[in-house]
Amino acid sequence: MSDITGVNPDFTDDDLAILSTGAWNPEGDDAPAETPEQQVEDSLPEIPEAPDNPWEQPETAESYAQQQQEKPRTEVKRSEIISRVELTPGGVKAAIEAILAVADAPVSVRELSSALIVSEYEVEKSLDELYREYNGYDDGQTVHEPRGFELRRIAGGWKLYSRHDFSPWVQRFVVGDSTAKLPKTAMETLTVVAYQQPVTRSYVASVRGVNADAAFRTLLKRGLIAETIPEPETGAHQYITTDVFLQKLGLGSLEELPALAPYLPDIDDIELATETP
Repeated sequence: MSDITGVNPDFTDDDLAILSTGAWNPEGDDAPAETPEQQVEDSLPEIPEAPDNPWEQPETAESYAQQQQEKPRTEVKRSEIISRVELTPGGVKAAIEAILAVADAPVSVRELSSALIVSEYEVEKSLDELYREYNGYDDGQTVHEPRGFELRRIAGGWKLYSRHDFSPWVQRFVVGDSTAKLPKTAMETLTVVAYQQPVTRSYVASVRGVNADAAFRTLLKRGLIAETIPEPETGAHQYITTDVFLQKLGLGSLEELPALAPYLPDIDDIELATETP
């Protein structure tokens, strides 16, 4: 180091000694001198204090809540959610077939939609495709023959049935009491109930001219009729047909029952019969 006292006569040997120690303060004697350790600390960047929870971000709860409110929320539409059934081989169509194969009664579109967690539109679309495939179709390149079973809309729902063309072979295979034909008395009673329901047992007996208790027991056992609200005036039990009745006849509703007019005798024949002694 050069001799600073020789260049500037204002510096003395004492000043040089103070300067060499690093404790000299150019701002005056009143200002506190800065040590070398303080100079190093001042040159370092400020580090925020660590929170009590090491995983917690250094921000207040109020600022975090405010940031969450300012973030745009994205709503996920139901149509964008992929149902798991759609990821299985065959998708919705195969799932519908699986349900209809084990269903004892017709299954509505709403029931299928709820069970498969898909829209009713997807269910109806799949049912239309199945109906077309079962009945056979020509796509211009290949003629697809009909299946041995068919899809029918029955009693407000859908159900699988064996195709009518194969009835002779199906009847030879299916045997047992459940497939036995109804007795004539039961058929006559069922006809009166179907066209005049709700009816009482006494009404049916008056129409047929014989006691109908045995026929009613048979029909109730087969599930073709069911008891409904009593008759208001007499309190007698009344009976109506069931969905099983519609299923057996392949009808969607009672409105599809054939008209009785073609099977009734002519009015002149009835008058003639009543006049004969």
